[in-house]
Amino acid sequence: MTDSYTVGDLVAEFLQACGVETAFGVISVHNIPMLDGIGRRNAIRFVTARGEAGAGHMADAYGRARNQLSVLFTSTGPGAANAVGALVEARFAGAPLLHLTGQTATANLGRHQGTVHEVADQLGMLASVSKYACRVTSPQTAWGTLCHAAAQALTPPMGPVSVEIPIDIQRATVSRPSDLDHFSLPITRLPEPKADMLDKVADKLATARRPLLWCGNGARFAGEAVGRLADMGLPVMTSWQGRGVLPEDHALCLGGLNGTGTPLIEAWFKTVDMMLVAGSRLRGHENMDMSMALPDRRIQIDADPTANGRTYDCEDFLCGDAAFVLEQLADRLEGRLKPEAGYAAEVVDLKVRTIAAYKDMLGDYASFPDDLRAVMPRDALLVRDITLSGSTWGHRLFPIYDPRNNIYPVGAAIGPGLPMGIGAAIAASDGRKVVAMCGDGGFNMSLAELPTAAQENVDIVFLVMNDAGYGVIRHIQDAMYGSRHFYGDVHSPDFKTLAAASGLPYWRVDKPSGLGDAMTEALAVAGPALVEVDMTVIGPYPRYFAPPPHATDGD
Repeated sequence: MTDSYTVGDLVAEFLQACGVETAFGVISVHNIPMLDGIGRRNAIRFVTARGEAGAGHMADAYGRARNQLSVLFTSTGPGAANAVGALVEARFAGAPLLHLTGQTATANLGRHQGTVHEVADQLGMLASVSKYACRVTSPQTAWGTLCHAAAQALTPPMGPVSVEIPIDIQRATVSRPSDLDHFSLPITRLPEPKADMLDKVADKLATARRPLLWCGNGARFAGEAVGRLADMGLPVMTSWQGRGVLPEDHALCLGGLNGTGTPLIEAWFKTVDMMLVAGSRLRGHENMDMSMALPDRRIQIDADPTANGRTYDCEDFLCGDAAFVLEQLADRLEGRLKPEAGYAAEVVDLKVRTIAAYKDMLGDYASFPDDLRAVMPRDALLVRDITLSGSTWGHRLFPIYDPRNNIYPVGAAIGPGLPMGIGAAIAASDGRKVVAMCGDGGFNMSLAELPTAAQENVDIVFLVMNDAGYGVIRHIQDAMYGSRHFYGDVHSPDFKTLAAASGLPYWRVDKPSGLGDAMTEALAVAGPALVEVDMTVIGPYPRYFAPPPHATDGD
């Protein structure tokens, strides 16, 4: 430990005070003072990624799997720019991520002199993809800026926050804040709806005979209240990101059975007489770009006051924390919620029929969700890249029992699955198993991070669904462009050789019945492993992606 106390030291102790145990990033000339402070204290694990994009996705998934603030370090200019895609995803997913990046010395800021890593407007770039972005302008303001930034990330609606710290400020000496010894972040409390508004909404739900509760990611901390309401007879459906808020083996949990390919659900929506939406944007993926007819009467709960009517209008809007509001409604509805006779049995039957109908569309892959679920522990995490398997049965049919165990790129980027899996596996060092399901195309986009998994010895199975190309794109080309398959074929390295190069054991699945055995053996490995499903041998994935209803070939 050096005698002087620098802003770099302050950053390290600030993160410790926030309860941060792990950070991700790439060390570089413009962040060494901060990472030196972390390294000398040896209280925070630092995961050295092979690129800032991968580091950002690792941090994002780590935070989701832990339900806590995650931390990303990048360097100035190109390093910060490399993380932009990960910040976009974290913002889309509402993930609380603190991004700490360097900047050229304050004397050079804005002078366009071509200093190392200089970017004309790095702060503007970061502001465009972050919930909030700011710069530390002096050693004396570092403490307050850091506190404000972390609080912003954790205040609903949560999201990534970027902080620039010029290199000369990182090196500058500063007094150690006494607040570090008794510290708590100043997180803004959400408003609480007035009692009369809660009474009004409860009265409406009490008179509903065919109600539905739709939960999104904003309700992920509301599991107890959601369970109470479900036990009263209120069926629960979730967005794909909200899955697990109610364990999906609950009889009245419909989970993520929505979106393209669920006509039985669409027809049932027309019979629902009241839909309570909690912590969900009702985003386009689940409702086919707002073209799906949801139940006519809707009540919405959201922490973001600007969410009122953003996608679908509603007759009542409650601004507040979904967990608090649902608990209040559950208290008011105890003994009063009286769905019509036979409604619960109808929902149970609907779930069975929808799952069966969806499996019928999967062809040779119909057994995959059940076979994978059967060999994964109940508390295991399924990380899904955007791939045909992930976007079909991964989103809908593979049962999820805890929201922390449901991680995927909500913004629909292809490629984050591999690094997200690494971040989730590091978060799950409490013994939870992790499977990261990727397509070959997405896996190739992040191949550089495979050695990171080996170096960190993370307990993860990479499940690579290899169809030798961008299967999603091929389906769109089939549906909209006369099956003209331009530019979608992908040459991959031999995955067995690739796994061996990083020291990973490898299995190949070339028939549907082989998945369970291969995954059982791979999950028994203490460390990273790779299972390749050779879809070129098993057969093509059945057509799934159709054009949006408003799309034309000229779009």
